[in-house]
Amino acid sequence: MSHKAPIKFFSGKASLYLADKIARNYGQELGKSSVIQFSDGEFQPCFDESVRGCVVFVIQSTFPPSDNLFELLLMIDAAKRASAYKVVAVVPYLGFTRQDRKDKPRVSIGAKLVADLLSTAGISRIVTMDLHADQIQGFFDVPVDHLYASSIFVPYISKMNLENLVVAAPDMGGTKRANAYSRFLNSEMVICYKLRKKANYVDEITIIGDVKDKNVVIVDDMIDTAGTVLLAADLMMQTGANSVRVVATHPVLSGQAVEKIEKSAISEVVVTDTIPLKKQSEKITVLTVADLFAKVIDKVYNYQSISSTFIV
Repeated sequence: MSHKAPIKFFSGKASLYLADKIARNYGQELGKSSVIQFSDGEFQPCFDESVRGCVVFVIQSTFPPSDNLFELLLMIDAAKRASAYKVVAVVPYLGFTRQDRKDKPRVSIGAKLVADLLSTAGISRIVTMDLHADQIQGFFDVPVDHLYASSIFVPYISKMNLENLVVAAPDMGGTKRANAYSRFLNSEMVICYKLRKKANYVDEITIIGDVKDKNVVIVDDMIDTAGTVLLAADLMMQTGANSVRVVATHPVLSGQAVEKIEKSAISEVVVTDTIPLKKQSEKITVLTVADLFAKVIDKVYNYQSISSTFIV
């Protein structure tokens, strides 16, 4: 193409609240789209304006129900069939990525399947944030712009001016993330070792490192049932910690998670708006990722490096 393809933003139903903020931060309105709903539950997304020759950014997080993922796939397919020049999936929270390996016999690798589905639907690239494991980027055959919420969280934690700050990894898999935070915050680090016999339930937890008289910040990619962090927070407070805070990118917060957090020893839970909060709480602080995504989209669109937006 000799001229630069125009840019357009669209959103699935589940992420309209965030997509609107991203588009406005970019300096543009969201494109018009609608969804035809059939009485049996089937649905058909439709673009209500031309996307021919455009670079189309489709914004949708794929948290449950799986309709959100399927709506994203249908929108990508619709854009390709409407002669969009390129389709970029902007998926702040990419669901099913906890299934990133065969950790027991006869299970699916859901993260790879989702990557294949998005590629088959017709994306040119994907922009996402804090995948459950970095290597999931290798499941895609298109470029992956993997953003880190640390560029939002680190300045927020720094402004707290916490004395005797310690960064905690909630499990062995989170040590790389916690180490990066502790490096930027110039703090010590501790690790939680958890014994889990079944999904979403932690049998016991051990703290590796010293938390006595410390202000602890547990960092994670998501907070689901909050079981791990609640157990860790209780144990840390019993071991003499001054305070425990949690920083987690994706607020899945399923079941009674919010109620449990409100009754817990945790001072504050800081999350982003990649997933909308089901229930507000005085203990939960939401930081927006809209400006970060808008900046990265601008760089992607203009073929510029995005590495300057990274802290971790």
